[in-house]
Amino acid sequence: MTAATEGRNMHSPPHQHAEASTGGSGPEPSQDHGRHDGGTHDGGTHPEAARGAGTKTAGHAARSVAAHRAAVQKLLTHLRSADRTETLPLGAALGKGLAQDVTAPVSLPPFANSQMDGFAVNTADLPDGGAELRVVDPVPAGAIPARLETGTAAPIMTGAMIPAGADAVVPVERAVPDTFPLPGTGNEDYAGNRENTVWLPSTAAGTFVRSVGSDVPAGERALAAGTFLGPAQLGLLAALGIAEVTVYRPVTVLLVTTGDEVVEPGQPLREGKIYDANGTLLESAMRQAGLSVLRTGISTDRPEELRAVLRANRPVADLIVTTGGVSKGAYEVVRQAMEEQPAEFLHVAMQPGGPQGIGTFDAVPFLGFPGNPVSCLVSFEMFLRPVLSGLFGSPAPRIPVRARLAHGLTSPEHKHQVRRGSLGADGTVRLEGGESSHLMHALAGSNALVHVPEGVAALAAGDEVEVWML
Repeated sequence: MTAATEGRNMHSPPHQHAEASTGGSGPEPSQDHGRHDGGTHDGGTHPEAARGAGTKTAGHAARSVAAHRAAVQKLLTHLRSADRTETLPLGAALGKGLAQDVTAPVSLPPFANSQMDGFAVNTADLPDGGAELRVVDPVPAGAIPARLETGTAAPIMTGAMIPAGADAVVPVERAVPDTFPLPGTGNEDYAGNRENTVWLPSTAAGTFVRSVGSDVPAGERALAAGTFLGPAQLGLLAALGIAEVTVYRPVTVLLVTTGDEVVEPGQPLREGKIYDANGTLLESAMRQAGLSVLRTGISTDRPEELRAVLRANRPVADLIVTTGGVSKGAYEVVRQAMEEQPAEFLHVAMQPGGPQGIGTFDAVPFLGFPGNPVSCLVSFEMFLRPVLSGLFGSPAPRIPVRARLAHGLTSPEHKHQVRRGSLGADGTVRLEGGESSHLMHALAGSNALVHVPEGVAALAAGDEVEVWML
């Protein structure tokens, strides 16, 4: 069957041609010459009449990455609603997005305590040059100490409450002698000092004292709605005495891969067929991002079958994501199945991943990703992941870092190019594989996505680029 490059589910060897019976594509030319990203030429997408009353097809102008991301956000904003939240114990909230602001019910720390093992003192007793003070009963963590009298020093452990009358802590290493009295011993056993005294240097008030609320005071916002709940955030909630938290329920994605040429891994591979990489690739990425994924198996190139699959599963889906069948080929099943639906098929100024579908199917939000494996993963990373992160706080956003290219590159000037790369410990990034969107081995050997923005045609070795760690 004939298929355009990005529209199909392809993981074919680079020597195969677009018209081959496998539906596979040839490699995407590195300079945007010839066919790439959906079979279009260098000037953008070809105009095409709408296939149905509700299905729209974009004209020549390619949509920017930012504009398409905004369209995805608008499509999914309604999912951020109070009825899509749940309250979970902290142990079950890891990786979720916080649905409500959390106000600190207590101050953290709740009382002034020692930052060091040392001696609690009143700094008025330690003039310039230091002084010798009488040692009194120690203050272990968890105890309520007696008031510190003038001219005395109390051995205090890290985290223990600062006694009333004390305003600083002198670390034990700065004391003479630099040891504590042994528990249960008399005065004569304290480092041979019969008077049970210790010399301490002059110290400023507040030294090594954690004041009440110095981390977060009671009544202040501890975490904002939309915060991603990782170990540090859950640890803060636990420190505040909070045992459960309200989070957004995971988005349930109905994931459908398409194509007569596609076979499930583990099945016999007949001539002209390819194994489905997209289903496993996207499901893994989505589950790693905290989404709930419903797989239906591979749908054929018959539109009526795909519509039946979607309708059978739509009641439990918050979002439908398909791969393949969104481009300009003769057998683009997703486009055909979306006839009479308010869906649009267009070209985004991005390589790989140019052809995109967006809209609704029977009122359920729909995103149609291209069929090449790298293209569908890049589509997820560029559009779905950041939108969900912004709406729900989960998954955690990809944090952009700056790196220097290990070697030069070229890029289609009118597109945002996303390349696979490996970022090394020296801060340089090496590109893995070429631009072609079927190169799964190069993707598997990468730890980063390298961004070359629209308007940049070439970069030299040593130039800075934005990198997203995978």
